[in-house]
Amino acid sequence: MLAGIGVLAFSLTFPATQKALPSFNAWTIGIGRAVIAAAVAGACLMIKGVKLPERRHMTSLVLVGVGVVAGYPIFTALALEHVTSAHAAVVTGLLPLATAACGRLLGNERPSALFWWASAAGAAVIVAYSLRHGVGGFGLADLFLIGSLVTGGLGYAEGGKLSKSMPGWQVISWGLVLSLPLTLPITVVSVVVSPPHDIGAQSLLGLGYVSLFSMFLGFCAWYPGLARVGVTRGSQMQLLQPLLTVGWAAWLLGESIDSWTLGAAVLVLVCVGLAQWARLSTPAVALPAPPERTPVRAERT
Repeated sequence: MLAGIGVLAFSLTFPATQKALPSFNAWTIGIGRAVIAAAVAGACLMIKGVKLPERRHMTSLVLVGVGVVAGYPIFTALALEHVTSAHAAVVTGLLPLATAACGRLLGNERPSALFWWASAAGAAVIVAYSLRHGVGGFGLADLFLIGSLVTGGLGYAEGGKLSKSMPGWQVISWGLVLSLPLTLPITVVSVVVSPPHDIGAQSLLGLGYVSLFSMFLGFCAWYPGLARVGVTRGSQMQLLQPLLTVGWAAWLLGESIDSWTLGAAVLVLVCVGLAQWARLSTPAVALPAPPERTPVRAERT
């Protein structure tokens, strides 16, 4: 249930980003939303009187910051300057697989061979779709979207794993706050170099949505959901995200959804669904420690 709420919040990210793009550049949206979300998260941490995270959690929080606070937002915002929300939604339909792969590398979840075969089939669909819509090959936007897959999968998996030892809302909150030394200067430079213009209600609503819901509240539900059922199993809820985003884009942005885009989205849904429902092998179990030897006293002669 919690993971589903997170996916619903994330599914509106691309349309909201495109609503904000006419007034704000991609860097301001991609990184600036993390600054706004950090202000809200920091206030929540102060009100709750949460203590500083333990040193052993710092590396994971940095990975969360690199993955979902900085990497994924800026890559998707840059891509959306060149492609539609529907196109981006289909390509990022492989995000569940990226999340599961990172979960395999970072944890002890071991998907079966069927999982990886289905993953390869989904990748083939994405390659074919990108080649058709690119200019003779992969476009620059597709490279940005691949970057979003890598960083997003890393941030999702690491955050889901860390949420087993601290509340999920604290994971994203500390990830946002600890990233401020990076996100705040970049946002200031972006605003100075390319000042916002023709700011209207729709642009502000778009920026507000990606800052509050996509960058903070969505993760408050998503990370606990992953922690409860496991990163690999929990990421199957993302199967709905591409189709939800395509639907939002058609309704809110008036984007025309051609048969290729809809067909690719459905095929990705089938491939990823097959991969996520594949039976997982039993997680690796740590070997028991050898029994301690009882010291033997030397007998006196």
